[in-house]
Amino acid sequence: MKKSLLAVAAIGAFASAAQAQSSVTVYGIIDAGFVSSSSTAAGPGAAINNSATAATAAGSQGNIVSKTQTSGFAGGGESTGRLGFKGNEDLGGGNTAFFTVEMALSPDSSTSISSTNATSNRQSFVGLGKKGLGQASIGMQYTPIHEAVSATDAGGTNNVNGNVIYDRTGGYGSQQIVAGGGVSGQAGSGMSTNTSYTVRSSNALVVKSENFAGFNLKGLLVASGKDSSQATVTTSTKAYGVGADYNWNKLLVTANYQTFLSEGVPSGYDVPATFSAGYNGGVSTPGTNARDTQQYYAATYDFGILKAYAQYVARKVVYTNNNNIFTERTAQQIGVRSSLTPTITAWASAGTGSMNNTGANGPKAAFNGWQLGSDYALSKRTNLYAIYGQTATRNAATGLYSASAAAAASNALYSAQTSYNASSYAIGVRHTF
Repeated sequence: MKKSLLAVAAIGAFASAAQAQSSVTVYGIIDAGFVSSSSTAAGPGAAINNSATAATAAGSQGNIVSKTQTSGFAGGGESTGRLGFKGNEDLGGGNTAFFTVEMALSPDSSTSISSTNATSNRQSFVGLGKKGLGQASIGMQYTPIHEAVSATDAGGTNNVNGNVIYDRTGGYGSQQIVAGGGVSGQAGSGMSTNTSYTVRSSNALVVKSENFAGFNLKGLLVASGKDSSQATVTTSTKAYGVGADYNWNKLLVTANYQTFLSEGVPSGYDVPATFSAGYNGGVSTPGTNARDTQQYYAATYDFGILKAYAQYVARKVVYTNNNNIFTERTAQQIGVRSSLTPTITAWASAGTGSMNNTGANGPKAAFNGWQLGSDYALSKRTNLYAIYGQTATRNAATGLYSASAAAAASNALYSAQTSYNASSYAIGVRHTF
């Protein structure tokens, strides 16, 4: 009897030890509320061509002002919804194995998790770690810049207008407004999804060090190639990135750099023939024959009653066969965040920047943005929020300097100077689990 009890106890102890050595956590965010956005665009109208008469009347429609207003119940005002699984296993000797799988959730969509949604696969990676050294992982992962922005953004990387660094769309449904200075429909300028930097990348190896004397180092390496079955086009996407964080008491300083190279060579050609700035990263179509270089620098300091933020970001997407053909954007922003009471947190930010969408010798559009927001904590995991922001752009060129127009006079590409203004707000509830 005693032997049986000892055997049962030994089996139970072994099972408990095995369970302690590995774990899986389910986590996520559900965010929903009322979202509203408005935009105003102004610029010269198109030339008049009256085909109903024998004569063509050359002229202009004059200055055109268009307005868009959208509102409704939607998700993701403060945070994009997500469902994730993460786990780790103790391999012994200070070695661990870990994984993360994270999908987007859309509470305002008939399909909560959609395989056709470009952001459905938010993260999916597996890796190994060594205590005292660091870790390495492979798969779909956040870039060094995005991780740095997440740690140094006063607004917590929300999805409302007004943030010139994390300039996500602010709006409702199909009428969402690209918030990169209030410009709508500038996807061809390398400004789709996030105008200032690449958020995540597939086919990525990410290496992170442990803390050494206040420093944390990180690196990114992307390798992805494809050769079509008809051998008509060969495409290749490569990237690398580095980042460094320094923590000292209440000060955090971060510096990050990453560059993506995406090339496609048609059969029979020795050099890339076309240029598209596109969007590098994630599962979205990257730019064609483009080098996308991004930099981010920031600092925060916690004064106790409030935390101060300073940020700078720069991005340039260049045609690999002609450095005079490019799109470029820079922005700087300051902000503060404060816990007014044990349950109320508020933040404010303001920034400026410039954007060149027309290549060498092209004009720069100037933009600015500001945002106010507040959280009210109902519990440790649930909060109410209210966020409002505005962005404005002036002298934005409508023409994109492309490879086919390289020989054309540059002023022909931005004959229409336009201005944009956009604002949005979101009121809702967010629950994390």
